[in-house]
Amino acid sequence: MHIISTSKLKKFWEKHPSSKTSLQLWCKVAETTDWQNIVEVKEVFSSADQVGNFIIFNIGGNKYRLITFIDYKYKKIFIRNILTHAEYDEEAWKKDTWY
Repeated sequence: MHIISTSKLKKFWEKHPSSKTSLQLWCKVAETTDWQNIVEVKEVFSSADQVGNFIIFNIGGNKYRLITFIDYKYKKIFIRNILTHAEYDEEAWKKDTWY
């Protein structure tokens, strides 16, 4: 899968250094997959959930939430947001037009 755009992740881990290793690992795994659906995503990341049009990943022992849109047909993962758990709970991310 092709991840668009990892620069959002880099900005996040600069602000939250404890997320860096987990996000880098997530990228490495995601880039080497060929997911066709949420079932296949959950085979690799069992805590992943589909919420609306998004696939949400728990990162760093559930400290952070990675919000993505996965286009299975074109093999692209769009990074929509990365949030702390507290920010995620505020649900402002649901205002994203892709939701």
